[in-house]
Amino acid sequence: MDLAAVRTFVAAADAGQFQDAATALSITQQAVSKRIAALEKDLQVRLFTRTARGAHLTVDGQALLPHARELIRVAERADASVRPGRRALRIDVHSRRIAPAVLLQEFHRTDPRIELDVVTLLDADVHAATAAVEAGTIDATFHAVTVPARQLPRAIRTARVIDEHHELLVGPRHALADAGSVTPAQLVEHRIWMPGLATGTEWAGYYDELAAAFGLTIDVTGPVFGSEALMAEIAGSPHLATFIGERTRYLWPDSYDLRRIPVRDPAPVYPMSLIWRDDNPHPALSSLRDYLSSRRRTTTSDENVWMPKWGAWQ
Repeated sequence: MDLAAVRTFVAAADAGQFQDAATALSITQQAVSKRIAALEKDLQVRLFTRTARGAHLTVDGQALLPHARELIRVAERADASVRPGRRALRIDVHSRRIAPAVLLQEFHRTDPRIELDVVTLLDADVHAATAAVEAGTIDATFHAVTVPARQLPRAIRTARVIDEHHELLVGPRHALADAGSVTPAQLVEHRIWMPGLATGTEWAGYYDELAAAFGLTIDVTGPVFGSEALMAEIAGSPHLATFIGERTRYLWPDSYDLRRIPVRDPAPVYPMSLIWRDDNPHPALSSLRDYLSSRRRTTTSDENVWMPKWGAWQ
């Protein structure tokens, strides 16, 4: 069904005059008549009775009118779903607990009028997430970029926006529970438990490089029962510990008495980038990039930090 004809039919039904409908639509009265005639021919019914006092809906016209209005509403929703600036900005944060989700929520607080569609491509590493950006499934994603820019797809752009420092999460009976901070050297004799760390992902590569750099034992064995089960195990153990980002959000019962201890001297930093298509015209994407740039915690040359070798590529 021709949507222009449907819109003309609704305008004429509301106005009761073809001339008034023409004025509302900024077309000629002749164009209104032609569109209505074409719609009547297509439907094989008369929609209006023309009189000296105007145009009145026939029984068939009255039956069509609510459906015509719904067709227009559906068309407007379809248009809004894809038109930049009218649809929600679709961003992948991988997990709603980690720093990208926290920053995205803070960005939304600065301007709640910006519509966001926050998704979590949980099984997607940087390559799969970048492919989703390239395909237009999502507008942007947060990931560590582990290859030089020249190896990325031509349309893809990246900007390093997060330098996430680490904390050690331990229970109250752990030997380091009362420490104000710890160094990587102090962790050599302790088991860092990170079950389910997927082999081949950029984060698994990061922890492999971190472990090799400082002689750490990062144990990825065991079934994955979720973060709540992990925290329960750590709370009850004098030996287990795990790494979390400083902005990672976790909640646990007060009885667990878990401790978040900053890792320093050097401070391991996990660099993350925003990844997007350079031809994406969504205005909220530019606003998000500007906000993330203003909030980035930059690492100065005199800070004692450690990054993986690919950190400089982002």
